[in-house]
Amino acid sequence: MNPIFRMGLALVALASWQAVAAPKFEAKPADPYFDKFTPLKAPAPGKLLLKKGDRLAIVGDSITEQRMYSQLIETYLTVCVPELQLTTRQFGWSGETAEGFLGRMTNDCLSFNPTVATTCFGMNDFKYRPYDEANGQWYRERYTSIARAFKAHGVRLVLGSPGCVGKIASWVKSAGGTVEEQNLSLCTLRNLDVEIAKAEDARFADVFWPLFTSGFEARKRYGAEYELSGKDGVHPGWAGHLVMAYAYLRAMGLDGDLGTLTVDLDKNTAKTSRGHSCDSAAAGEYTFTSQRYPFCATGPLDQDSSIRSGMTLVPFNRELNRFLLVAKGGSAPSYRVAWGAKAKVFNTAELRKGVNLAEEFDVNPFSEAFEQVNQAVAAKQAYETKQIKEAFHSAEAQTNLTAIMARTEAERAPLAEAIRKAYHPVTHTLRIEPQ
Repeated sequence: MNPIFRMGLALVALASWQAVAAPKFEAKPADPYFDKFTPLKAPAPGKLLLKKGDRLAIVGDSITEQRMYSQLIETYLTVCVPELQLTTRQFGWSGETAEGFLGRMTNDCLSFNPTVATTCFGMNDFKYRPYDEANGQWYRERYTSIARAFKAHGVRLVLGSPGCVGKIASWVKSAGGTVEEQNLSLCTLRNLDVEIAKAEDARFADVFWPLFTSGFEARKRYGAEYELSGKDGVHPGWAGHLVMAYAYLRAMGLDGDLGTLTVDLDKNTAKTSRGHSCDSAAAGEYTFTSQRYPFCATGPLDQDSSIRSGMTLVPFNRELNRFLLVAKGGSAPSYRVAWGAKAKVFNTAELRKGVNLAEEFDVNPFSEAFEQVNQAVAAKQAYETKQIKEAFHSAEAQTNLTAIMARTEAERAPLAEAIRKAYHPVTHTLRIEPQ
């Protein structure tokens, strides 16, 4: 073979190898604020991870113990995909690191035989200081051990990254560096998490990058006082927790298709997708009964304490909360759609394409039932914190954990039953009239 030709083939092969081996990174907003950050490309969510009857464990530090993103996740899974019949427990523990959870993992979590778990570590592990390789290796080893322990017990894992900080944590006396340096450290741990998830065949939930980029956008949109990472710089309010819930639900492979109601304005007929049924259709009034709820959230759009505000920062409604009305036919240029106590006008083209009722109607016929489930979830998760942190770590538990589990499970049972009782099919009516 001609040496020059052979060299050419070698160069082509080298270029191809480099193209494959070169790391890929997330797209960054066009602002110098992000110049120093190099977040590895997060893997695509993949197909649905969840199976009917799964037992979900939500694990993490004080951000998990806030019981906010965990509540959003459990409520979503209860009312938006009720056919999966999932049960959920939260295992948040303030101040915890990956090493801390390893020490209690068998006693506190695996004893409940979860089939799926989400984890959120790194915030305490990075020690509120600039990155150093020794600490990064310490974190990698312990988070890897968690992933392997779950896998050894047949638990499918969604491995979450840490979030970001908005200011220096005043309560951490050893904190060091600037806010930028701390976020660079957290971004590095996030990149390690991408590698761990890939190596251990786990899903990856990107908490850091959506919180970091959305926090920047929120301050531009809503003002400098908007703190997506929380007023203390570390513990988010409801808007930030919505962003976190979005990351985990997407990583689970949920497609967000909650149902479609299709009406024919000319024929006064209607049909539905799975999870919904049409009870009656006549003269522009269509009544349905729905097993699946849209995810209902209210609150001002410009406050970090509002779940609805968080929905404006990530594509939650588009990717996870699509409850569509499709109206075919009709000769009027626009129609007034009344759903519950609210009404909005849409043009015919919008209705033929499909209107997302979940996004357009923050208060709707599902709101009351949704909130009843949501409050029941909150009460159960509050007890789960008490159950684990107090009962499972009591003096009695050290000698008779079996008795402690039996007693506390009996106390938890009516709280879990209250969720099941709060959830019920909702009958609702759409009134559509020409304008």
